[in-house]
Amino acid sequence: MTWQETYRKKLTTAEAAIAAAVKSGCRIFLTGNCSVPRTLVNALVAYAPNVQDVEIAQTLTVGPPVWAAPELDGHLHNTIGFIGPNMREPVWQQRVDFIPVMLSEFNMLFKQGILPLDVAFAHLSPPDENGYCSYGVETGLAKTPAESSKTIVAQINRQMPYILGDSLIHVDKLDYIVECDDPLDSHQMATGKTDPIAEKIARNIAALIPDGATLQIGIGVMPDLVLRYLADKKDLGVHTELISDGIRHLVELGVITGARKTLHPGKIVAGFVLGTKELSAWLDHNPMIEMHPTEYVNDPCVVGQNYRQVAINGAIEVDITGQVCADSFGPKIYSGVGGQLDFIYGTSRSEGGIPIIALPSTANNDEVSRIVPVLREGAGVVTTRYHTHWVITEYGAVDLYGKSIRQRVEALASIAHPKFRDMLLQKGRELRYYK
Repeated sequence: MTWQETYRKKLTTAEAAIAAAVKSGCRIFLTGNCSVPRTLVNALVAYAPNVQDVEIAQTLTVGPPVWAAPELDGHLHNTIGFIGPNMREPVWQQRVDFIPVMLSEFNMLFKQGILPLDVAFAHLSPPDENGYCSYGVETGLAKTPAESSKTIVAQINRQMPYILGDSLIHVDKLDYIVECDDPLDSHQMATGKTDPIAEKIARNIAALIPDGATLQIGIGVMPDLVLRYLADKKDLGVHTELISDGIRHLVELGVITGARKTLHPGKIVAGFVLGTKELSAWLDHNPMIEMHPTEYVNDPCVVGQNYRQVAINGAIEVDITGQVCADSFGPKIYSGVGGQLDFIYGTSRSEGGIPIIALPSTANNDEVSRIVPVLREGAGVVTTRYHTHWVITEYGAVDLYGKSIRQRVEALASIAHPKFRDMLLQKGRELRYYK
């Protein structure tokens, strides 16, 4: 039987595929980011009253989470590894469970059977001439879970780009195929005008990035904004968990070439895409791009093989010893660890590596310092004081690596907002960090 015959044999409707694959008590993996398979999700939501206690496992998703609506409680239950804006309220309402896990280890929950999967929803490109589909804009957090599942329900979308790398699956491995022609969810992080503080921070970060560096861009406006200030650099490379529109712009300017990369030279290596329709079109069959599972992309031992790796990540607050909270406001969990610790540690192992934590110096109209004597009670330590190197605000950049606690207090106070510097030094004395 040819792959074309196999494909036609497995072709069905979304409604039929859901009814055949989804049973009460099963666990479904939902691919996410800009790859949410809306046709399958809508069919699942419609079918949900027929089942009980179906768990949906996922990470970050873009767009309305219709599968997490209150009226589906008891039918569909969600477990997530990263809390995006669309899932915060359901988490805070205790209707969604959050699993703290590093991005480099998320896929292992399924591969190692810690969270065994009955069904996986995959969102794929149409097959090539050999019958291989691409996971497209979400390979990093989709390929391994899907291929660890007992059953794969594939949404084949004419608008999903065919992106190269360790990102392919043959139609023989699919159990049900549902065709569609749907626009992908889009996401653009740094758009239009930004505030002067963000601009200053971005410029401070860009000043540290040398020619020939390999970039990791974390999730958020700030890391993506930095890309705007790199137009004068030469031969930058990319090894990152995500690709955004800013990457494309620097390639088109000739800034990103990958020519000096020591790992995958000449290639942009990433796990997933958060961007626009134009970015997806640019990625389609682009030989410069390689998508890989996140357990490879985010592995600190892999990251450290890149020459001059730069990691750019944000924070909610940093204490005067260098502890970084990036996932919660006190005990109220806001996001997740993502790939921050993976890349901060991996970058510290890179020759000439520059691990960066960036944040505005204040919040609430300069009423609250984000460099603090101690983290708020219940705050999560995402990057420990032992892993923190560069911390950057609009007031400058300091490298904490090799610095004593006393020296760290002085350094971090120097890049805090001026109205809080004396307070930080005084608190440092009271905590016996500083004389």
